Amino acid sequence: MSAKPSKYRSVKVSVDGITFHSKAEARRYGDLKTLQRAGEISRLELQPKYPFAIGGRKMFDCVADFTYLDANGVQVVEDVKGLDNPVSALKRKITMADRGIEIRLVDGAGNRKRTPTGRIKK
Repeated sequence: MSAKPSKYRSVKVSVDGITFHSKAEARRYGDLKTLQRAGEISRLELQPKYPFAIGGRKMFDCVADFTYLDANGVQVVEDVKGLDNPVSALKRKITMADRGIEIRLVDGAGNRKRTPTGRIKK
């Protein structure tokens, strides 16, 4: 019996012994590693987790794909997505409202994703 394909038909890829959920995420990791070696970014971390609780009770974790400091020392948090979904969008909005952390939605090349109306997603 073969494994069930992922919901969005993404293919898991391993790079540097790390398994990524998609080729796009692995490609972005490679780009970010190159930027870090060049000194354009620093403190690259994978899968940063932001736990949320209400009244001391854990509700959910918002997990992005990458976080790093840009050349100006500003924290950037990215989530690589081919297709966005309502749950991901809601978690990004809650993270922004509660923590003031913007999770940028990007494609595998690091380009910010756009909505069907042409607006850049935050």
